[in-house]
Amino acid sequence: MKILQALHTAYGFFVFVILFFIFFPLLLIPIVFKKQHHLVGTFNRWWAMALLTLIGMPWHREVRGKPDRNKQYIFCPNHFSYLDIVAMGLNPMDAIFVGKNEMEKIPLFGFMYRKLHITVDRSKLTSKYSSYTRSLEALEQGKSLVIFPEGGIVSTDPPYMSRFKDGAFRLAIEKQIAIVPVTLPDNWIILPDNSMLLRARRIRLIFHEPIEPAGYTVKDIDALKTQVFNVVEQELKKLNA
Repeated sequence: MKILQALHTAYGFFVFVILFFIFFPLLLIPIVFKKQHHLVGTFNRWWAMALLTLIGMPWHREVRGKPDRNKQYIFCPNHFSYLDIVAMGLNPMDAIFVGKNEMEKIPLFGFMYRKLHITVDRSKLTSKYSSYTRSLEALEQGKSLVIFPEGGIVSTDPPYMSRFKDGAFRLAIEKQIAIVPVTLPDNWIILPDNSMLLRARRIRLIFHEPIEPAGYTVKDIDALKTQVFNVVEQELKKLNA
């Protein structure tokens, strides 16, 4: 079984690399032409769908409520696996990622990620401030964001989440942009952080109804965090029962 998993994982990585080189010329379009940033979401979807199809990984996306394509959102998924990044490429709305700067270390891919998304080194206060400022600017430019509110893969006991950090919720309140909680119930089983070997299983994504920050102030960050946390947690408990 482990041999099959290793072969599947190696094949998945090979397909990922090949697709990156195929999509890289397309990704240069929003890098060069900044006003075409909406294409980042389109290309992410194509990439994710092609990758999961070619490696034989079925997926199901459930969208509760009807997000308004003329509005911006901050998407907040739980984060237990590197597969979460691929899965969030299936986002039905165009969005860029706010994530750790570790991605920048990958040759060529790091260049693309740094140019199209917002990276942060959480060990440095200046980097955290810079990423927050860049996130505000991205929202002012009309972009939607994907922010993993746990601050990375930090939970040691999935599917139980770690405490949410403030950033996404402060942004939502300051710019009055709705938060969409997202539940990824299976990725920690399909690609565990402690083994990095793929397991055959369907990927599920649940995009919950948007939570409007109207009426919240900066003093209410904890209340908004708790509301979003509870939505995701209840779904994780139900689907992992």
